[in-house]
Amino acid sequence: MTVASPHADPGERDAAGPDGSPAGEARRRRTFAVISHPDAGKSTLTEALALHAEVISAAGAVHGKGGRKGVTSDWMDMERERGISVTSAVLQFAYRDHVINLLDTPGHGDFSEDTYRVLAAVDAAVMLLDAARGLEPQTLKLFDVCRARGVPVLTFVNKWDRPGREPLELVDEVEQRIGLRPMPITWPVGIAGDFHGLVERSDGTMRRFTRAAHGASRAAEERLDADRAAAEEGVDWERATEELELLGEVGAAFDTAESMAAFHDGTATPVMFGAALSNIGVARLLDALVELAPPPSPRPSATGDERAIDAPFSGLVFKVQASMDKSHRDRVAFVRICSGRFERGMVLTHDATGRPFATKYAQAMFGRDRSTIEEAFPGDIVGLVNATALRPGDTLWAEKPVTFPTIPSFAPEHFSVARVADASKTKQFRKGIEQLDSEGVIQVLSSDLRGDQAPVLAAVGPLQFEVVAARLADEFSAPIKLERLDYTLARRTDAAGAAALRSAIGIEVITRRADGELLALFPHKWRLQAVTQNQPNLMLEPLIAEGATP
Repeated sequence: MTVASPHADPGERDAAGPDGSPAGEARRRRTFAVISHPDAGKSTLTEALALHAEVISAAGAVHGKGGRKGVTSDWMDMERERGISVTSAVLQFAYRDHVINLLDTPGHGDFSEDTYRVLAAVDAAVMLLDAARGLEPQTLKLFDVCRARGVPVLTFVNKWDRPGREPLELVDEVEQRIGLRPMPITWPVGIAGDFHGLVERSDGTMRRFTRAAHGASRAAEERLDADRAAAEEGVDWERATEELELLGEVGAAFDTAESMAAFHDGTATPVMFGAALSNIGVARLLDALVELAPPPSPRPSATGDERAIDAPFSGLVFKVQASMDKSHRDRVAFVRICSGRFERGMVLTHDATGRPFATKYAQAMFGRDRSTIEEAFPGDIVGLVNATALRPGDTLWAEKPVTFPTIPSFAPEHFSVARVADASKTKQFRKGIEQLDSEGVIQVLSSDLRGDQAPVLAAVGPLQFEVVAARLADEFSAPIKLERLDYTLARRTDAAGAAALRSAIGIEVITRRADGELLALFPHKWRLQAVTQNQPNLMLEPLIAEGATP
């Protein structure tokens, strides 16, 4: 596999910024993630985007489909056996005169907290909808995170080559359920399952596609003007254009500066249709991301000030991953560059400790493949190797101090007590638990009732416990026993609340080890309601993204 270099040649750099300045280079960057419910086609879309950017030669090279060796971080046996991805990956590649940073996220709902951390590092998101299912629970939860973070969302309705719902019904659902005004850029010709092509709303032309076998290469594309499309597509063309006219009458058009502002402000969403498996509509999506998605912008600090793009270097650690490859038993911190120029070897300050941090081992990522990186700019993702001191949410800076807001944890919904199976492995067990906690693989809670020998593990989904057990056994030779607890929700509380609840039946007050916050654990919402009714002055604050994970 040949990977295109994401770094500009002199001609490209002149087009964006003659001096290769951080501000000029930032204008060339597009950093985004794809959010979706499981099985909506996210991995397939990631493959297709890389294929259309010509950084892989055939679909399957990124996620290891069709017997090919994948380059994502599918390094655990459970990932290969179950066909799921539980970790994030970064794909960086050049497209046109821009640099694309595509952050691929776990597809399984149990690992949505990893996706949440990724959303702290992007400037836009593609909301992927299944044409037959529309908005699904996991998509709604992740959209709420985008809204909370102010991340603009572009909607791509996938699987239009299969039976599905009416396009007007789908865009109406987007508006009614999440309050985004849909603004179609393309529109399907033919109903879902009988897909003929796409109308380009800006000029009224039609793209007609011939899919490649198994979707392994780009679909052939033919451009038709409106007259020819009307003559050849008949009633399907007439229906598509009538639906577009109807949308135009209600102001759902992406054709003005106000439309772009509404998209960037998070009040509207451009909408596109296609079929990622057939590589239909994917090239247009990639072009739309380049043309419409915002480049990196000044980032707010914890104090409310903004860190300018051309300020000295600063970066946010949004992910830490150990053992991505069995041949690399190391620990990589993924850093989103927020300002300035990164140069390999520069010494940064770790804001949390005030200590210097060397960057000799800095790498660019393409899935699991790595290459040494010499420089990078705002919007880029840099992997810092052997970053044992870094945790998700940490800030790194040079010259001028800054602290970015930390990344809050998702609301856990599953709880288990972990105990080492072999007492002689206690030291390895403690080391492993500390590392997995620092990576954000699991939330580790400390209980006065159980002590350090039996930490409480809190997870968004139960598969996280399997990951913890597998990694403790494989990487630390410390198999564990897990005892499930009958709690389903947590609330943040304070010292007064903890004192009032410690003797309550069926409730446990516990400390979140990473940040020291006090959490009150409840078996179900009715127990919580009873407590709040009886003691309305207690501090019981909900955590982010609460709600049952499908």
